[in-house]
Amino acid sequence: MVSYKELGLVNTREMFAKAIDGGYAIPAFNFNNMEQLQAIIMAAAETKSPVILQVSKGARAYANQTLLRYMAQGAVEYAKELGWEKPQICLHLDHGDSFETCKSCVDFGFSSVMIDGSSLPYDENVALTKKVVEYAHQFDVTVEAELGVLAGVEDEVSAEESHYTKPEEVVDFVSKTGCDSLAISIGTSHGAYKFKPEQCTLDPKTGRLVPPPLAFDVLEGVEKQLPGFPIVLHGSSSVPQDEVDTINAHGGKLQAAVGIPEEQLRKAAKSAVCKINIDSDSRLAMTAAIRRVFDEKPAEFDPRKYLGPARDNMKKLYIHKIVNVLGSDGKAE
Repeated sequence: MVSYKELGLVNTREMFAKAIDGGYAIPAFNFNNMEQLQAIIMAAAETKSPVILQVSKGARAYANQTLLRYMAQGAVEYAKELGWEKPQICLHLDHGDSFETCKSCVDFGFSSVMIDGSSLPYDENVALTKKVVEYAHQFDVTVEAELGVLAGVEDEVSAEESHYTKPEEVVDFVSKTGCDSLAISIGTSHGAYKFKPEQCTLDPKTGRLVPPPLAFDVLEGVEKQLPGFPIVLHGSSSVPQDEVDTINAHGGKLQAAVGIPEEQLRKAAKSAVCKINIDSDSRLAMTAAIRRVFDEKPAEFDPRKYLGPARDNMKKLYIHKIVNVLGSDGKAE
């Protein structure tokens, strides 16, 4: 058993409370490797933003849970080296699909876990979430749950259709489970292909697809039922078209990739939404930089020469999200 406190990590309780009061959202960036982690920590340290390092079940299998523990500990020390005296870094399991997976993460030093029972019948979701909460809270580990289903594909998470969260269920769910935050479905979607072309409209000026707006009425309904309770948005990458264009210009074939407009995320960040998950944008930024090097310098084979630019491009993206979308900069001085 490893306590996250021994690693210098924090849970989400205090950072969420401050975010709700301050009208901003905490960035939750997924990572799978060292370059992504470096970019996240550099961006958070430079902007003095609290940050959530997210690890999916697939990323945990890819990177190895023991290495992840030491990478998280190293991230805290690296942040201090960069001049961030009191880093506010959380290590979070994204989309845990079983009690056993959540328990293992708690035991290995995660400071927060998500149990995703959203695809289960309501009562089964309640029972599973409650079981995880009861275990995690023994060690002061915070728990995120989910009501409603997001469409899209990302790692092991896959659903054809979304089902909006029902505001009338949230009070019962939270009171029965004791969860610390709640992920809801208001029209965001996993992956880089969040919407089918027929769901979008065409911007006559740019020729680009414009996705349908988020269901802010559902969010407002949830806020009314649970005033001051931490709400989470998954599937909130914006799929930057400049990165998509760079990928396609250098041999890629991303067609009809469209994300959540940043102005809608800015609006959400000013509400009770205090955690916004971003994964696909980082993947796009990384791939765009790597493809550019491979295309322009085909003789290059030193990984540092293409992973370095990829890291720099991700850092730029993370800083943009922190400062211009989420408003979390300067909140962890």
